[in-house]
Amino acid sequence: MPTAVWVTLLFPLSRKVNAAAQRQLGLLWHTSSVFFHPLIHEYAEKLSALLPEPLKVVFLVNSGSEANDLAMLMARAHSDSTDIISFRGAYHGCSPYTLGLTNVGIYKMDLPHGMGCQPTMCPDIFRGPWGGSHCRDSPVQTIRKCSCAPGPTEGEGGTWDCCQAKDQYIEQFKDTLSTSVAKSIAGFFAEPIQGVNGVVQYPKGFLKEAFELVRERGGVCIADEVQTGFGRLGSHFWGFQTHDVLPDIVTMAKGIGNGFPMAAVVTTPEIAKSLTKHLLHFNTFGGNPMACAIGSAVLEVIKEENLQENSQEVGTYMLLKLAKLRDEFEIVGDVRGKGLMIGIEMVKDKTFRIAPSMCITKPEADFAVEVFRSALIQHMERRAKLKF
Repeated sequence: MPTAVWVTLLFPLSRKVNAAAQRQLGLLWHTSSVFFHPLIHEYAEKLSALLPEPLKVVFLVNSGSEANDLAMLMARAHSDSTDIISFRGAYHGCSPYTLGLTNVGIYKMDLPHGMGCQPTMCPDIFRGPWGGSHCRDSPVQTIRKCSCAPGPTEGEGGTWDCCQAKDQYIEQFKDTLSTSVAKSIAGFFAEPIQGVNGVVQYPKGFLKEAFELVRERGGVCIADEVQTGFGRLGSHFWGFQTHDVLPDIVTMAKGIGNGFPMAAVVTTPEIAKSLTKHLLHFNTFGGNPMACAIGSAVLEVIKEENLQENSQEVGTYMLLKLAKLRDEFEIVGDVRGKGLMIGIEMVKDKTFRIAPSMCITKPEADFAVEVFRSALIQHMERRAKLKF
């Protein structure tokens, strides 16, 4: 289990968010979504404006598990199929339904749960059998040698025409499709970067090809943006955009309310219509006035305080500083990530998962790296003493 340095906050309690919460608390703090109120409409408009067409239908719930539960139901209702694929190492929630998608051992239980879910190999280019120094979208690459063929624009920061690691992992994905699921499937869940599993990044181009294979089987593609969304990755607002893919369903939570219990599922009108054939969606607390007021304020703060840009600048700065520790200490095996979603993998069995508030500054990043470096020095000194 990775050691997490994680916060659900995008930023410390903002005056704007605090004021929005206090103002709404004095007006109306609860009504179910059965009773339409202006704030739910206003928030849905703001959120959908940040997503590309045709992802324009918003369902508001209370947690990431709830969001992924609903997305699973949507996928099955739309496809009239059951099987859903997710990666080994994936974390998509701990509800009885989503536990089938979650493939992290400590979260599994000895009781029946999450039927119809099938795991597939995680295309981990550091721990997996294939991968190398040109395969992932990160300022810091692995130190493994890479056999990928360079493209015409290859050079410092250039592009690559093919990724042999991607091709090998796609073959494993095809094997899952041909052996572990029915001919028609409901869908495929993927975090753009795996969070709980230690900030694992896939080979460039993998998700795009995997999405195509899933759609050939009649399934829909779901991007779990609970940890990657809202600008944390820096270069893009949503993690799926870094893979040049367009999901059919997007789920989000955690940072959406900066710590307030809130989550959402955004999908296409076509998929939303398929759901209504089977179910009248209802959620007692999802989309309540407090959540919508806070969610709107969060989106405003992200924009006004340039938090996505800060994630890109400070995150890249921090990643490059941590990469120097990998060169300095033999017990640091890998440094990876994008923006302010960072993983540090030790040679033995632990991963540090670092996702600080998106308003972090470079001096604060310097301090954090120096504290980590001091801990590594102390560890190495203790280990040296034990040898004697």
